[in-house]
Amino acid sequence: MSDTYILGIESSCDETAAAVVRAGEQVISNVVSSQVALHQPFGGVVPELASREHLRNIVPVVRQALEQAGKTYETVDAIAVTQGPGLAGALLVGVSFAKALAYATGKPLIAVNHLEGHIHAVLLEQRQKGGEEFEFPVLALVVSGGHTHLYLADAKSESPLRPEEGLSGAPKSSPIWSYRNIGRTRDDAAGEAFDKVAKLLALGYPGGPIIDKLARHGDPAAVKFGPAQIKHRDRAAREKRSADTTFDFSFSGIKTAVLRYVETHGMRPAIEARRKALAGQVKPKFEDVLAACDHATLDLVASFQRAVVEDLVSKTLAAAAENNAASLFVTGGVAANSELRQRFEQEAPQQGLAVAFPSLRLSTDNAAMIAAAAYPKFVAKDFAPADFSAEAGMALGFR
Repeated sequence: MSDTYILGIESSCDETAAAVVRAGEQVISNVVSSQVALHQPFGGVVPELASREHLRNIVPVVRQALEQAGKTYETVDAIAVTQGPGLAGALLVGVSFAKALAYATGKPLIAVNHLEGHIHAVLLEQRQKGGEEFEFPVLALVVSGGHTHLYLADAKSESPLRPEEGLSGAPKSSPIWSYRNIGRTRDDAAGEAFDKVAKLLALGYPGGPIIDKLARHGDPAAVKFGPAQIKHRDRAAREKRSADTTFDFSFSGIKTAVLRYVETHGMRPAIEARRKALAGQVKPKFEDVLAACDHATLDLVASFQRAVVEDLVSKTLAAAAENNAASLFVTGGVAANSELRQRFEQEAPQQGLAVAFPSLRLSTDNAAMIAAAAYPKFVAKDFAPADFSAEAGMALGFR
């Protein structure tokens, strides 16, 4: 199985991606076509435009990934594709192409959950570094523009690799993982909150990387944001609150708090001036954005980021302690945030937790993580049926 080459295809949101990965451990090629410039004028992803762009890009992206890997449609061993969750139209482009390709070549087709792909991005990163060992159970924080989830992961008992053996031998006997969802966002995902606050303040899109850089120039203690308050539907639900809901997230409140701060502190004129200053620039440089920000904006941005990071770190570490997690994975697009990484690297070891992140390239949506997640399924011959389809609301694990 060590010479198994899987072609991965990812089209869940606004990145058309294809990659070839060997045995779930070595990235041979990894091609990503970004749609940032297309969606930038709207301050967020427009689903119809994303689907159209996927249709335009998927064939050349897949061909490029195969060419870079020195492979052809016939010489890969299997095809893997993101089934969900994601934007319905975007997912359908990838799934339809992968199904047609598998039918034409006779190759097995593997359906992959996008969220599991993000978790396997961490494993892929560690295997490329030499197979650093992690102990089960693993707590995974998947945090991105569309998702904020906490998963408690373990290896199934029938796996060739026993949980107590760690992951050092994973490439040749990769375990089938099982997942339990112990936390999720009740409203906005963390990355979505970053994008919406950046749009409100006329900072550009995507908001996460811009806010991360700007926050270094502001005072994170300047604006006091309270902890997120998760509302229950009724009194009975409030009284019956389970341990699972303790680790749920909510980011709509802080987004609203930023809006109120803008209104009560007279920041609208500065925002409009910044919007005009940056208008007409297809891709403004960071220096231009920074020059257009006053101290009040920089302090607000730094305080907002600190509050979001504090919520993510505190609940994740509390969940790890309560569930006796031995290892911590932090993955997804927001895992690229420098303050989030720094906080976890400082505080997780104090709890005896080994913490791991994917590289910045593997944090955002990519197809290498999809091909890596497909490898255990290939070993187990867990192939997709001919009639499977995209699932926009696809879940991972159970609550």
